[in-house]
Amino acid sequence: MIESGRPRLRRRYGRGRLVRLSPVILTVVIASLAYATPPEMAFSRLLPAAPALAAAMWPVLPTILLGTVCLLLMIGLSLVFPDLGTWWTAAGIIAVTVAAAYGSHVRLQRERTLFQVRLVADAAQQVVLSPMPRRFGNVEIESLYLAAAAEARIGGDFYEVVDTPYGVRLLIGDVRGKGLPAVGAAAAIVNAFREAAYGEADLVDVARRLDASSTRYNAAFPPDGPMERFATALLVEIPHEGRRIGILNCGHPPPLLLNRGRLRVLETMAPSPLLSLAELIGDHYSVDTFGFDPGDVLLLYTDGIAEARARDGEFFPLAAWMRRQPSTPPRELLTALHRDLLRHSSRGLDDDIAALAVRLRDPRGADTP
Repeated sequence: MIESGRPRLRRRYGRGRLVRLSPVILTVVIASLAYATPPEMAFSRLLPAAPALAAAMWPVLPTILLGTVCLLLMIGLSLVFPDLGTWWTAAGIIAVTVAAAYGSHVRLQRERTLFQVRLVADAAQQVVLSPMPRRFGNVEIESLYLAAAAEARIGGDFYEVVDTPYGVRLLIGDVRGKGLPAVGAAAAIVNAFREAAYGEADLVDVARRLDASSTRYNAAFPPDGPMERFATALLVEIPHEGRRIGILNCGHPPPLLLNRGRLRVLETMAPSPLLSLAELIGDHYSVDTFGFDPGDVLLLYTDGIAEARARDGEFFPLAAWMRRQPSTPPRELLTALHRDLLRHSSRGLDDDIAALAVRLRDPRGADTP
């Protein structure tokens, strides 16, 4: 989804309606063939297939009603063709209809359970990925999130943006793992960022608080298995008065900056330690500064985007894709990214995906082309 103005894939309502009517169509086809062909072909024996198919998509009562219609059709056909073996087929229709009604009941119960799980996941999503304004002064921001675990609808990728006295601060990151087990770790980091971004003047101190929060969470809720739970993170600070941005990178993919058709990969000189690993590899953080002019577009993303694979195993060419994009607002950029990612990874996503697109507007109110 896109947080502000979610793009909707066009649903093929005509095809969906045809699928839901397929049990009725099957009933009509079987009855027509049974009436129009010699009795020896015995197409009427296929009538139990209609309620069996209905159980996969209809509620209990319509399934039973269709089975009743099939039973009446069988009785009607027996009046025309007395030697159809009516009672055996009728018994089959009754047995299949009862089984289909029970199967429909079980399916509906599971769908209700899945619906409740999704409601809980949506509530968790609102905690970790809360809605945010599209504008912070002259800074335009849009967000994109796609979970690999479609049933959970949220995974280990996270982001946040806050407007502080020190400027607009952004966070994007990725907890090792995906699905609901990674949500708690992501929530701990995001909540720590919301507090530290306001209280700490230096990005280094913000990163230290995120690391401490991640470490405490892992200690309280140890991960399953021998592997440590860690997270990559990228912190960005856009001062209110300046045209330079500060970036602190904790093992995260470097952001991309599009400036008048020229693409820059904002690599840091000295990467900072991953979150919850500072005690192991050293507490050494560094902030790099880069130019950020009006009209520039900054793309922050998680590795699920760069590592999205096509059927032939080819990775999504993010840098080449970004280089081809015109100077568009963040919302249009992420809409195009969302569309092209789904088109590229036709077999489905292998990892969670998150992205933030940021554009600096001219403070006088005119967009830079």
